[in-house]
Amino acid sequence: MNQEDAGAFPSTSDLRVLAARASDSPGWDSESSRESNVAPEGATDDDSLFDAYSRAVTSAVRRVSPSVVNIEVHHSAGRTRSGEPRERRGGGSGFIFTPDGLILTNSHVVHDAQRIEVTTTDGHRMSATAIGDDPASDLAVLRVDEPGLTAATLGDSQQLRVGQVVIAIGAPYGFQSTVTAGVVSALGRSLRSYSGRLIDDVVQTDASLNPGNSGGPLVDSAGRVVGVNTATILPAQGICFAIGINTAKFVASRLLRDGRIRRSYIGVSAQTVPVHRRVVRFYDLPKETGALVLSVEEDSPAKRAGLREGDIIVALEGQPVAGVDDLHRVLTEVRVGVSSTLTVLRWTETLELKVVPEEAR
Repeated sequence: MNQEDAGAFPSTSDLRVLAARASDSPGWDSESSRESNVAPEGATDDDSLFDAYSRAVTSAVRRVSPSVVNIEVHHSAGRTRSGEPRERRGGGSGFIFTPDGLILTNSHVVHDAQRIEVTTTDGHRMSATAIGDDPASDLAVLRVDEPGLTAATLGDSQQLRVGQVVIAIGAPYGFQSTVTAGVVSALGRSLRSYSGRLIDDVVQTDASLNPGNSGGPLVDSAGRVVGVNTATILPAQGICFAIGINTAKFVASRLLRDGRIRRSYIGVSAQTVPVHRRVVRFYDLPKETGALVLSVEEDSPAKRAGLREGDIIVALEGQPVAGVDDLHRVLTEVRVGVSSTLTVLRWTETLELKVVPEEAR
């Protein structure tokens, strides 16, 4: 067994923690547990630990499953020859995160949908409306008008550790309440969203995801949502990604407040390029790459600032810019309408230009 395969199984110490956590969960019957924990003849301690692992997973699933929904979307697909409207269907997963019916899911599941319907695990079907949608982070918030809904408990993705047990719940290929378990394979990954921007602080897991899992919750062994399942790498096996719940909390709060995420822009097309080592050493630049300006939009903040094609952006307001992704990252909503210093290389000289970013549309 190679090292990667070995990482798919919880360690003995992890299983002991899971056993203790499972014993504290609601509905745990200490008497029956003592009876059931009596190992049959020939059983080993490891057998008991894996039983505890199973109980912890089932306990977590029991807590969060009532909050998980299957999402069905309907898109307009033009008209038939007879003039009848034609629909294209899609779907994914999501989860209720407030008792009054707010649902988190992926942007790519519901983007531009004409009609959205959600179905709970008990088969209850409801119409949903989109509150906000952010393709740059691949997150969206929906609302259903229904009383008495069960909301999932949100955790803290900053507390995750590599090797920790996580569980993915969703509706792959329309099979509702499908559960897969695995471990956190890596933290702090970056993932390219459908809009082209990078999503930071992504959780990598080997809990299997398939089409339809998108938007469903990734939960820890205590049943707390720690991520929003979003993507897999095909044809690789066991490389799946979830957007950290801390990112999702921030995006959801902005979507609820404004209906969108405000970001700034300066109006350039750019690509990441290396900077000559002599120039890096001479100007003591913190990075060896920058964002090469390929074009500048007319009547844009960059044009008014004097930025030209061929300039290499290396910093914005003192923050290093190692390429296009860094430039996107520093152009946040706090930059909108605020004069900022843009440090650029023009041939072998450095220039500091004053730019006032505008709100991206």
